[in-house]
Parts: sequence; C-alpha cells; structure tokens
Amino acid sequence: MNKTKIMIVDDHQVVRKGLYYFFLKEVGIEIIGEASNGKDAIDQLKNGLSPDVILLDLSMPVMDGVEATTHIKKHFPPVKVLVLTSFEDQEHVISAVQAGADGYCLKDTDPEELLAAIHRVSQGSKNIDPKVASHLFQHVHQEESEELKALKTLTNREREVLIEISKGKANHEIANTLFISEKTVKTHITNLFSKLPIQDRTQAALLAIKYKLQ
Repeated sequence: MNKTKIMIVDDHQVVRKGLYYFFLKEVGIEIIGEASNGKDAIDQLKNGLSPDVILLDLSMPVMDGVEATTHIKKHFPPVKVLVLTSFEDQEHVISAVQAGADGYCLKDTDPEELLAAIHRVSQGSKNIDPKVASHLFQHVHQEESEELKALKTLTNREREVLIEISKGKANHEIANTLFISEKTVKTHITNLFSKLPIQDRTQAALLAIKYKLQ
C-alpha cells in the first residue's frame, strides 16, 4: 500500500505533536517532516523534502500560511497544500484559496474526516470544509455580480465590439464588420477597458464568452 507522505506546519508544538501521534497509527500516512512556520517549511522543501501533502496553519510567525502557500504552489507545484486552521471567516478562506490551497479544514474537524481530506487532496481533488464553503460561493457570486453590473453599463456598440473581440477579430476586421472606422473601434475598446474589469483583449474575450454574449 502506497502511503501518503505528509508534512505538518504549525507554530504550536502541541498541535504538531497531537497530529503526529494521531497519524502515527494510520497505516496509509507517513509523516516525513515538521515545521513551525512557512519559511522553515519552504527551506526543507528546497533541501529535498518531498511530501505529498502539507498540513499548513495560516497564522504563523516569520512567514504565514497564505504567503507560504503562494510560494509552494509556484515553486513546488506537485506538493498539495491542505490548510488546517481555526479561522473560518471569509477573508482567510478566500485568501488561502486564491493563494492556491488545495483544501481548507478547520481544527475542530473530526479526525477521521481530516484523514479523508488528506487522501482526497493527495489524489488531486479539492476539499473545502462545509462550514466555510459558503464563503466561496458568496465570493464567486459577488464577483459575477460586479462583472454583470459592468457589462450592463456598455452601450450597444461597445457590446458589439466586445463580441467581435471574442471572435478573435483584429481592429480593422471589426471596423469592416460593424461598418465603422478603425479609429472608432479603438475608441470603443478604450471605453471597454475603462468600464470592465479587464486589462487586455484576452480577458475581454473570456468575459464575453463567460457570459455568452452574442
């Protein structure tokens, strides 16, 4: 049986030791490292430690969990990060997920559920504690609402230009399609960039596709 190799990163030694002794009896888990902060964990990864999953607290000295997650996912992408924390507010949940965390569990999680979460994450699935999942849905809803509000501010012509951009057309092609000058096309595109949460044509096209503009 292949064991899931884990690393425990928490600034509280009592927590680390508690987890260590819990997992010690689990035949499918092998603890290969511990660290008291994000920097220490990353230093160990740089020195060759190769866990499948890192159990990572968020509030730690020297380097916190969000910063550590960002670094780990950028420089050690095969390593899965399962946040294990007492924070269940929206700010911490969203920050961790945006940093690339593969899962988010609370410290009051049932031990058997934590064990199952580790295995799910190690196999490539995401795992979010039901107590905090609502924050993610709310965040996504808020993002979509802002995008929809921005789209509703477009004029009919700006909307048409956005649709043509989503088809991969260049400015002169858009001008020919809409029977307007290329200069006018550029003006509309400038307006799109000022009204929508986009920074380039690719993001503009993705936004149009996302909301199925046609």
